[in-house]
Amino acid sequence: MTTDRAERSADAIRELIVTGRLMPGQRLSEQAVSETLDVSRNTLREAFRILVHEGLLVRRPNAGVAVARPTLADVVDIYRVRRLIEVPALAAGDPAHPGARTMRDAVDAALAARLGGDWRDIAAANMRFHSGIVALASSPRLDRVHANLSAELRLSFGLLGENGAFFDGFVDRNASLLRRFLSGDADGAAADLNRYLTDSERMLQDIVDGAGVPGAADTVSP
Repeated sequence: MTTDRAERSADAIRELIVTGRLMPGQRLSEQAVSETLDVSRNTLREAFRILVHEGLLVRRPNAGVAVARPTLADVVDIYRVRRLIEVPALAAGDPAHPGARTMRDAVDAALAARLGGDWRDIAAANMRFHSGIVALASSPRLDRVHANLSAELRLSFGLLGENGAFFDGFVDRNASLLRRFLSGDADGAAADLNRYLTDSERMLQDIVDGAGVPGAADTVSP
């Protein structure tokens, strides 16, 4: 039972990372997080252990646990795995699969968020779009791997600060890729996706390379 609570707590913290409510370098107060999640310190420490193992949190000597700060090597590896998962999933995908509905809904949400100028909502919609691509493979194991990749990727996005221009072009590219896929040209869509991921990786490498060290807060703000 304790293990189940720890897993659920890890899921909750992972969600805070994916939604941008925990930022790279942010220190996590055991007391604040345990109160927020309504779990014991022992359960929270086990959840922290899970997330440290996944690379989403780090332990610092005499400073406790903090949200990981992505490196260039992290970005390269994340995109290597994304290509291995997403491109074949799209190439073999069926437009009638429920994953395609996730992709359509994500594109609609991103377009609406762009009108409202909320880049965090655009980023979240972008992640749902790519989760939809992976869902086309109908593999719970790939879904779990991709969920962890999304959390790591969101940490890199956290280095953008308040500048969401990174995502603007990808809203239209997602829409274009979706149209090609739904038209029956899965191979062409997969080729587009491969180029898309290469462009995204290069842009994110520049951001990570040029980012300063962010300030670290002591408390989680769920």
